[in-house]
Amino acid sequence: MADVAYPRDLALIAAIFGLAAFVWAGWAQEHPPRGPVWRVVLAVLGLGGLALAAVGIAMAVRVWETPTAIEPGTPEFFFYVVVFWVELIGAGIIAFFTIRAGMSDFVAPIVLGVVGIHFFALAPVFHQPFLFFPAVLLTAAALAAAFIASDDVARSFWCGLFGAPVFLAFGAWAAVAAAQTLPE
Repeated sequence: MADVAYPRDLALIAAIFGLAAFVWAGWAQEHPPRGPVWRVVLAVLGLGGLALAAVGIAMAVRVWETPTAIEPGTPEFFFYVVVFWVELIGAGIIAFFTIRAGMSDFVAPIVLGVVGIHFFALAPVFHQPFLFFPAVLLTAAALAAAFIASDDVARSFWCGLFGAPVFLAFGAWAAVAAAQTLPE
């Protein structure tokens, strides 16, 4: 389901998804359940994310001269830039007002939801239909994290616990697809 016509994009998706898994596993350590088990799980997810990011970057270097779905000056590039800035500014504004309202525990689910939703717009831009799957799963993870209430666990824990594996799985999918195009 990945379009191997754009191996550079796939390698960069792998790297970015690896970094995202690392970040979400880190944010999840804000206030996980008591006991060392969850910290170990989050550490494994974070280290997996770093490893995936390293693999993705190494692959991107090897396939950098291959085509990309997004060339500067094209309508796709313009759309990508607009989506990126709308996402960044929108998440920032929503997070600001959420914190001001005294509901800072909802910032992580809001940010994860925005990240999930933006893949719906970017899947066609990158010509990568598989991005619809993490879009659905990350948005669902954000909703689940928002509704799982607990005084003992931060919502960021649930975002990381649910979101990091999604990023790892689909980042690995992109890495495998990109690896199919590597020169021998």
